[in-house]
Amino acid sequence: MSNADIFLGEVIGTAILILFGAGVCAAVTLHHSKARASGWIVITFGWGFGVLAGAYTSAPLSGGHLNPAVTLGVAVDTGEWSKVPLYIAAQMIGAVLGAVLAWLVYHAQFQANSDRENARPTLGIFATAPEVRNPLANLVTEIIATAALVLPVLALGRNAGIGIGPIPGAPAGIYGSGISILLVSLLVVGIGLSLGGPTGYAINPVRDLGPRLTRALLPIPSKGTSDWGYAWIPVAGPLVGGLLAGLVLNAAF
Repeated sequence: MSNADIFLGEVIGTAILILFGAGVCAAVTLHHSKARASGWIVITFGWGFGVLAGAYTSAPLSGGHLNPAVTLGVAVDTGEWSKVPLYIAAQMIGAVLGAVLAWLVYHAQFQANSDRENARPTLGIFATAPEVRNPLANLVTEIIATAALVLPVLALGRNAGIGIGPIPGAPAGIYGSGISILLVSLLVVGIGLSLGGPTGYAINPVRDLGPRLTRALLPIPSKGTSDWGYAWIPVAGPLVGGLLAGLVLNAAF
């Protein structure tokens, strides 16, 4: 994989992921949306389909990490760290781009949200927030949920018996087959349904930080706080979870 392939693959794939994810949150949250108040299950499947679309698109170019926690887990597993900064930088750019695209799709709904009497909070469209604010508990939740994502992802990459064959032209990496990407997408849905309740399951540092920063800069009516005091948890927790998953894989397998 060339540096250009990695950069383009991660930017495009992460942008698609965030477009779907922030898009489904906007669809469920904002007034004048046909999906208004559809609920948590719709959100979890929207994010899962975002992983599906983003990973399928980017896998032939970059391996489809889309997540610094996955990138760190792969680096611990393989011992190859030289590309980690490139992956993470591209993922962050893609996350910002995806958040901008989601804002453009729902621009009319965001503008209609300017009526302060009926305005809906917008932070949850772009970033996560805990139901019970307890920094230690929130951090532990993100660590566990991310490890529960990254460990199976890494194990899938090692298991040649799973899948229908390699993606044409895909580099060796975390997705040994097209069906593996589908399995990871369903895994993300499962994590959302099972472990997402306490914090909104960032399980991906750029999934939270990129859209949170983008929201702070965009001209969104009635947007309120960006809650920067909490923002370190959905960054630190997934990074630690990804590292732990890589260490566990090496120790156990």
